[in-house]
Amino acid sequence: MSKEYLSFKEAMSYMGFTTYDSLRKVIKLGLPVIKFGNSKRISKTAIDEFMQAHTVQVHPSKVVTNNN
Repeated sequence: MSKEYLSFKEAMSYMGFTTYDSLRKVIKLGLPVIKFGNSKRISKTAIDEFMQAHTVQVHPSKVVTNNN
């Protein structure tokens, strides 16, 4: 059975972030945090829903070539 509620460090790893600043930005954008006492946790389900809701289509940029 996998954990549903992750510490900030575990949530960062799950999302592929390497800095707390990245996680803080996502929280400011609306990722819910569960707080009880001095502990804060983030739900895996909330992460998945947040990431799905913020998925965008990225168009490939034009390839620039040097004509030397």
